[in-house]
Amino acid sequence: MTAPHQKRSIGPQTTVGIHPVLVVGCYAPDGRPNAMTVAWSGICSSKPPAVAVAVRPERYTHQGIAARKAFTVSVPSDRHAAEADLFGIGSGRDLDKFAATDLTPVRAEHIDAPYVGEFPLVLECRLIETVDLGAHTLFVGEIVDVKIDEDCFGENGKPDIERLRPFLYDTFGFGYHAVGDRVGTAFSAGRRFLPR
Repeated sequence: MTAPHQKRSIGPQTTVGIHPVLVVGCYAPDGRPNAMTVAWSGICSSKPPAVAVAVRPERYTHQGIAARKAFTVSVPSDRHAAEADLFGIGSGRDLDKFAATDLTPVRAEHIDAPYVGEFPLVLECRLIETVDLGAHTLFVGEIVDVKIDEDCFGENGKPDIERLRPFLYDTFGFGYHAVGDRVGTAFSAGRRFLPR
């Protein structure tokens, strides 16, 4: 057995090191399509299927989600890293982010929110819970539909991550990183540690 690696404390941080890059869409208070890149988010329930996104109250997107009780989550491919970055650094109060990036706002089919047409994976979410966490509000949305580009399905008929090409945000180095090679099979790789 090898000795554990020596750890260095860096104190409390708002990070797990890497985060998926997700763009949350809603209609602004004036009715325009708006979207923002969120740093803190993730699937939070399997029944009902739900995703949580953390948004600061002063963000324009916060008002839109609260008013319409709906939002989308668009997952950009690594081809759109610069566009996704703009969605995180510009404010919908001052900038039409869709026009600035030449991306297409598409009205969701099942809820009252837009998504980014060029991004390959989209979740349509109905707001089911709002939790005030201090600096952020956690919006929990029930996923009422998932849409995936036709060319992102593999030979087995299932969505293929290598075709989706999502990317990650590195909070330590402030960089974006592509998803790498497959390193194992889920629910199988760890079986070798189970008692026989």
